[in-house]
Amino acid sequence: MKIATFNINGIKARFDALTDWLTSSNPDVAVLQEIKSVDENFPREHFEDLGYHVETHGQKSFNGVAIMSRLPLEDVTRGLPGDPTDEQARWIEATVAGDAGTVRLCGLYLPNGNPAPGPKYDYKLAWMERLHARARALLTREEPVVMCGDYNIIPQDEDAARPDAWRDDALARPESRAAFRRLLYLGYGEAFRLKTPQPGHYSFWDYQANAWDRNDGIRIDHHLLSPQAADKMVDCWIESEVRGRTKPSDHVPVWLDLAI
Repeated sequence: MKIATFNINGIKARFDALTDWLTSSNPDVAVLQEIKSVDENFPREHFEDLGYHVETHGQKSFNGVAIMSRLPLEDVTRGLPGDPTDEQARWIEATVAGDAGTVRLCGLYLPNGNPAPGPKYDYKLAWMERLHARARALLTREEPVVMCGDYNIIPQDEDAARPDAWRDDALARPESRAAFRRLLYLGYGEAFRLKTPQPGHYSFWDYQANAWDRNDGIRIDHHLLSPQAADKMVDCWIESEVRGRTKPSDHVPVWLDLAI
């Protein structure tokens, strides 16, 4: 089962690019962030015609997450538990049935948190506390669990081309990194680093200052795996060349291959 997480930065702007990518790269499951569309305006039928089951959790003009799968999706839930007043569309879950088992798949778009400190950063840290609680609860299922998406976290200095430039940013502040590590301490594995410990690999390049041409990137899109999912991992890689295509997102797909 090949799962790709991809922050598309707007379905309207990226409709053609997303269609081309799905056709050429052919993921079994695509977990999308920043669809920036309410559910009823998402072009569901177009992607169903490409062979995908489509589930969305949308919001007008901002945020929004989706799961598109060639495999059946079951038990779909929307919204991160823990705060019934939170109206931001940042979390979707589903069980994906493969040929040799199932995986509980969680798609997330973690808050950016800038400027930090401030209310937006407080919201980010509070959201991560709720994420920690949900991640802990999911482990009790004792089954393969994948939490993937745009975490808006640079886990370590080697995940940025210029780490000093991000030192005071919400993506790299000590509190952010500590909250991310707490997820790992629960027993989750960070898939890309399990396969590739070397520095110099990124998933985001800003549109400004020729960041792509200068390879001035950061790695903020991640797959976190329960022990049962980590046991099934075949590979994890970043499809960086997508950033050089026509009208690209500022993120690229990060892939996970599971023997499921």
